[in-house]
Amino acid sequence: MKFSIERGTLLKAVSQAQSVVERRNTIPILANVLIEAEGDSVYFRATDLDIEVVDKAVAQVERAGATTVAATTLHEIVRKLPDGALVSLNADTAAGRLTVEAGRSNFSLATLPKEDFPVMATSEYDSNFSAKAEVLRRLFDKSKFAISTEETRYYLNGVYMHVADSEDGKALRCVATDGHRLARIDAPLPAGAEQMPGVIVPRKTVGELRKLLDEDDMEIAVSVSETKVRFATPDITLTSKVIDGTFPDYTRVIPQGNTRRLEVDAADFAKAVDRVATVSSERSRAVKLQLEEDRLVLSVNAPDSGAAEEELAVAYSDERLEIGFNAKYLLEIASQVDRENAVFMFNSAGDPTLMREGTDQSAVYVVMPMRV
Repeated sequence: MKFSIERGTLLKAVSQAQSVVERRNTIPILANVLIEAEGDSVYFRATDLDIEVVDKAVAQVERAGATTVAATTLHEIVRKLPDGALVSLNADTAAGRLTVEAGRSNFSLATLPKEDFPVMATSEYDSNFSAKAEVLRRLFDKSKFAISTEETRYYLNGVYMHVADSEDGKALRCVATDGHRLARIDAPLPAGAEQMPGVIVPRKTVGELRKLLDEDDMEIAVSVSETKVRFATPDITLTSKVIDGTFPDYTRVIPQGNTRRLEVDAADFAKAVDRVATVSSERSRAVKLQLEEDRLVLSVNAPDSGAAEEELAVAYSDERLEIGFNAKYLLEIASQVDRENAVFMFNSAGDPTLMREGTDQSAVYVVMPMRV
């Protein structure tokens, strides 16, 4: 195998591949990226047995072939090469080496045979549809902060993507929760997605998928089965196993009867929470909200480190309320708001609080209060 490729193109392909590779694995081949050259294209394939990414790049292929090489080492080499350099890769399978040349730089890397590389079995997908990158980015970006990190509740370690009934008809919905907060985001249902089975997309897959979704107008081909999900652009295909578990009935957690309405400038609110939380003890990070007519007082009282208070002008006309929240959770929820105002709906100091982005019904957040 021998080919030449522009350094920037190679870096983009190798960085996507090496991010999938698990740093701590006991199977040497899983630390490698499979490089396959044919025609005028080179394919870079990496896997951790749960996720597989294949990146296609244009190159001048002199000799077709395939080999595998350490993903992180190749990535570091390419990253340190000068911009615009033409990189030549030449594999000698008999010697088990891959030569990487650019200008006066020359590297010789150990390789492992391509036959040892595990390729994820192809499966039949129940549902195939396409969606704009910006739609998928919004669905996953706004929900991923609420993914649980508790390994015991493994079925919460991802984003639940499914078809649901919304106020505007059928929707493609993403939900994540860790028991303390919940995010539920809707988008219009793409054609062809009607029969899609509900799947839990793992946290790592959500992180890798984010790298495919930077160009707003790009169409992403989505394929879903009971066990796998695949996202593909013309150049990159990301295939992942889904979490084998049942996502809980999240609709029971979303409060319906909260009537006390607070409207506040989302950016001002987030900054004020951040400021008063500076003095809170790391363990609890509790912030107290005192609500009176058109007035909100945020306060923190940490006996070991100090106290802080800040007042905000808000739209609130219900009876007085004092309620406490984890500052980190409030900040994460407030940072999701794209519109100017955040609308909080309260019931009592002990009940879950609902938040929406202005008049937008397609994004709903729930946060549990804490005692202060």
